[in-house]
Amino acid sequence: MGLEKKVLILQGGWDGHEPQLTSKRFAGLLEKKGYTCTISDTLDVLGDLDMLMELELVVACWTMGQIDNEYVKNLSKAVGAGVGLAGCHGGMCDSFRDNTEWQFMTGGQWVSHPGGDGVEYLVNINKGSSPIVEGMEDFKVISEHYYLHIDPAIEVLATTRFPIVNYYHVSNKPVEMPVAWTKFWGNGRVFYTSLGHHDDVFDKSPNAEIMMERGLLWAAEGKQYTLTHGLTTDKFENQAKMY
Repeated sequence: MGLEKKVLILQGGWDGHEPQLTSKRFAGLLEKKGYTCTISDTLDVLGDLDMLMELELVVACWTMGQIDNEYVKNLSKAVGAGVGLAGCHGGMCDSFRDNTEWQFMTGGQWVSHPGGDGVEYLVNINKGSSPIVEGMEDFKVISEHYYLHIDPAIEVLATTRFPIVNYYHVSNKPVEMPVAWTKFWGNGRVFYTSLGHHDDVFDKSPNAEIMMERGLLWAAEGKQYTLTHGLTTDKFENQAKMY
């Protein structure tokens, strides 16, 4: 790997999630830390596996789209080899509803936001769970309240309480729904937060941006860790051939 630390940001899908604004914000955060960011408004870049392997991080800002399964396989291989993957809100965990491999890799899938936009709720920091949330306190958000189906293997960094809004789910017991998490995909680090329905959430709730920036950097730093420790993907790739 050369001295240049490269990031690919995938920008597109449903315009309601303001992918251009979130992509610009995340690129700015990363560039201040020495990363070179390329923003792509096409998924066709995922057809180049060699290029993906040279990255430190892929950031997903793409909602409710469709994706060629070969592109997901390429990204899966790259992340498995140590490239980080990170994103927020529907830009990562409602990107491709018909691709289960994407959902497996990212750790969850949006299913509902009772009450729509404008719901006030508390984000509870799981203190001690990760350096990403070190020193952070609980904070309020006014936005969509995301209900997700999640991978039980995730490491939960922050949660929120359901229900707040009356809907059919209120007949069940109250639950703590993850708001932010990390997981691994092979040797790669994956970070997600459900905050970010609109870009200005990160201005109105500064802790949301702090958590996002730290999550992006944590995911990106996994590539160097993989190289430094000589980690390989043989055991993952051999298993993948069965599918």
